[in-house]
Amino acid sequence: MKAHTFVAPSSREALRRVREALGTEAIVLSNRALPDGVEIVAMAGGAIGQALDGAAPPAQQHDAVLSELHAMRGMLEEQLADALCRDQQRQHPVRGRLLRTLLGAGFSAGLSRAVLDALPERSPTYADGMAFVRAELARAMPVMADEEALLAQGGVYALTGPTGVGKTTTTAKLAARCVMRFGAGKLALVTTDGFRIGAHEQLRIYGRILDVPVYAVKDPADLQVVLQELGDKHLVLIDTVGMSQRDRAVPDQIAMLGAAPRAVRRLLLLNAGSHGDTLNEVVHAYRQGAGSELAGCIFTKVDEATHAGALIDTVIRHRLPVHYVSGGQKVPENLALPDRAQLVDAVFQPRRHHPLFVPPDTPMREEAVDAGQQATSHDRQLRSRYDRLIRAMAHDAQALADAAATLSGAGIGFDTARRLWRQLGEGDARLPTPAELLDALASHADEAAQRACGRHVLATYGGVTLPSRDGGDAYVCHGGLLLSDRDGAPFSAPDLRLSTGAVRGAARQAQSLHARALPKPVVHLLAQLSPAGALQAWQAQGVRWLARAPGTTGVIEAEGGASSALARVPFAWGPACAATWRGKPARRRVAQARVLLRAGAEAAPWPALRAVAVQLLDARTGQLLAQHHLLSNAGDEVAADQLAQWHGWSLDAQACLRLLRRGVALAGGLGEPGDATLLTRLRIAGQVATTVWGLQRLRGEAADRTHALVAQLAGRAAVGGGRRLSGPALYLGLDRLLRLLDALDSEAAVPEAAAPAAVSMNMREPQP
Repeated sequence: MKAHTFVAPSSREALRRVREALGTEAIVLSNRALPDGVEIVAMAGGAIGQALDGAAPPAQQHDAVLSELHAMRGMLEEQLADALCRDQQRQHPVRGRLLRTLLGAGFSAGLSRAVLDALPERSPTYADGMAFVRAELARAMPVMADEEALLAQGGVYALTGPTGVGKTTTTAKLAARCVMRFGAGKLALVTTDGFRIGAHEQLRIYGRILDVPVYAVKDPADLQVVLQELGDKHLVLIDTVGMSQRDRAVPDQIAMLGAAPRAVRRLLLLNAGSHGDTLNEVVHAYRQGAGSELAGCIFTKVDEATHAGALIDTVIRHRLPVHYVSGGQKVPENLALPDRAQLVDAVFQPRRHHPLFVPPDTPMREEAVDAGQQATSHDRQLRSRYDRLIRAMAHDAQALADAAATLSGAGIGFDTARRLWRQLGEGDARLPTPAELLDALASHADEAAQRACGRHVLATYGGVTLPSRDGGDAYVCHGGLLLSDRDGAPFSAPDLRLSTGAVRGAARQAQSLHARALPKPVVHLLAQLSPAGALQAWQAQGVRWLARAPGTTGVIEAEGGASSALARVPFAWGPACAATWRGKPARRRVAQARVLLRAGAEAAPWPALRAVAVQLLDARTGQLLAQHHLLSNAGDEVAADQLAQWHGWSLDAQACLRLLRRGVALAGGLGEPGDATLLTRLRIAGQVATTVWGLQRLRGEAADRTHALVAQLAGRAAVGGGRRLSGPALYLGLDRLLRLLDALDSEAAVPEAAAPAAVSMNMREPQP
C-alpha cells in the first residue's frame, strides 16, 4: 500500500506519468502546486481495496475514505479546468478573456463554452466578442411571449418556491397588476401557507387594500372546494407554502396542485441572490410531477444579486420562460416585464462595491516639492484606478476610443466639452481666466451655429436654483441657451451668471447676447411677453423675438381695427399635424393673424405683430388638451407652424438648464461669494450640459453602444426600447468617460519605461 509522488511541469504531464506508472485505475490521494510545477501523490487502484479488506473498517470509516477521495477528485478536476482555461487563454486570448468574464459573472462552464463555441473566428477585439456574447445570451433566454395574452386567458396560477424567496409579496404585486388590468371583481387570492406566523394575515391585508377576496386552504380537499367556488373568477392566484428544494413534501405540494378541479399553472420563483448550484436544485425539485410542468418563472430580489449570471444560466439551460422580474418591496411598482437585453447587460455591470472613483485614503506625499513629480505620481494613480475600472466593467480601451469617436462626430460639442472638462480636472491653477473662457465659448458658439443652424439661431432663457457647497444661501443661475432652428438642440451656453435673488427677466438676460455678432440672425424665445417699451426698443434695434402671451392680452386687429383680447381674435385654423403632449401622442393645429399691441397702438413705431394660436388635441378623440398664444415680430419667411415648433423647443430646452445641478456638483460645487473660479466652473458645467442633452437624443447603432457604455460607467443599466437614461445619470457617466479618456491619453504620453507594469492599455490591441 505504498504511495507514489509524481512531480511535473503541468497537471496534464503529472497525470500522464501517474497512468504510465500505476495504470488507469490509479487513485490520486493529493495534489498541490509547486514553484516549478505540480506535485501529485497517488497509489495503485487495488492497493486501497486491499487496505480496506485487511483493516475491515466500519461503514462510517469506509464512507469517510470515499468522501476524502471524492474531495480529492474535485480538487483535481478544478485544477484541470484551470489548466484548460490557461491553454484557451494562450491559444485564443480574446476567447480566454471572454470565458473568464462569463465565469466571473456567474455563468456555468458548460453554457459559457457553448456560447463561445458559436463565436465567429474573426472576432478582432474583446469588445466585439462581448457584443456577440450579450446578443447570444439575450437570444437564448426564454421570456413570456405576451402579457396581454396571458392576462386575457386567465386561469389559476400558483406561485411556488423555497422559503423566503418572496412569494407572498410577489403575489400581491401580480394581483395589483391584474386589478389595474381588469378590475378587482374578476380576481381572487388563495393561500396554502398555514405554517408561517402571520403569512395568511399578510396576504389578507393586501387583499383588503386591493378589494380582492382571500381564501385560506389547509389540504387538497379544501383547495378543491375553494377552486370550485371560484369558478366565476377570471384569475385566481395561489400563494403556496415555501419549502426547501430538499424537503420531501415538495412532491406532495405538486400533487395537490395537479389534482385540483381547475388546471393550475405553476410559476417558480427564483432568488437572484442564490448560487447557481442552488438554483439548479430548485428547478429540478419543483419541475417534477407528471402533468404539472412548470409554466415559467419569476426572478425575485434582483436588487440584491451580485452574480445574476447564474439566474440567466439556469433559465437558459432548463428552457424556463421568465414571466416577471421583481426587485424591492413596493407594490406594484417593483414588478416589471422581463427585458432580455437589459437583464443580460445588468449581469456585466461593474461591481458597485469597488471604490474606483473614490480618492485614495492615503494622500500624496507633501515632500514631493517638484510639481512635475507630483503630477506624474498622480497620473500613475489615476491610470491604475482607471485600468482596474476598465477590467471590472468588462470593456477595453478600444471600446472607450470607439465611444469617443462616435461622440466626436455626432455634432454635440463633445470635443469642446472634453477640453474644458480636462482643464477643470487639472485644478484651479490650470483653469482659464473668465475672459479666456468667454472667448472659447464664443468661438464654439460661432462654429456650432454655422454647422447646426439653418437661417436663424434660437436663444432661450431661464434659471435654475443651485445649492451652495458650504451650506449657505442658494444661488440662482440665470442665462441663455443657443438652439438650432432645425431640431431645437442646445449647442451653447455662452454666458451663465449667478445671483442670490430671483431670476432676471429675459430682456435683461439677453442684453449681453445683443452685443455679440453671431454668424446668423438670432430669434429670442421668451417665456412671457416683455413690457411694450422694451419690445419697441428691440424693434428699433432690429432684434427678432417670439414670446408667449396670455389670452387676455389687449390687441387691435390689423384688418378692421377692432379692439379685442388675443384669445378672441378670429383665427383661421390650419390642418392638424402629429405632436406630443406631456409625453403622449397628440395632434397640433396652428393659426395666425396680424395684430397691434393695444398699449402701443397710438405711437406704433413698428409693423403689425404676428399672433399665433396653438391648439393641442387628443390624438384619438380630438378633444382639446391645451391652447396657448404667441406674439412675434419675425418675418413671413418663418411659417406660423415653425414658430409654434420653436416655442415647444424652448420649453424642452429648460431640461438642459436643469442639468446644471448635476454638472456643478461634479465640477466641485459652488462655494461662498468671492470664489474666483466659481463662475468658471459654472460656465464649463453649462457647456458640458449641452453635450449631455445631445447624447440623450443620439440614435443609431453606434450611438446605442456608446449610450450603453456611458450608462454602465454611471452604474446604471441601459434602458431598452429606444429610450435613454435620465440626464443626470448620463452626466455622471459622461464625467467618468472623460476621466477615463484623459487617463488613456496620459498613458500614451508617458514613456513605456515609466509606465507601471500592472497597467496595460494598448489602444489598438487590448491585452487580456
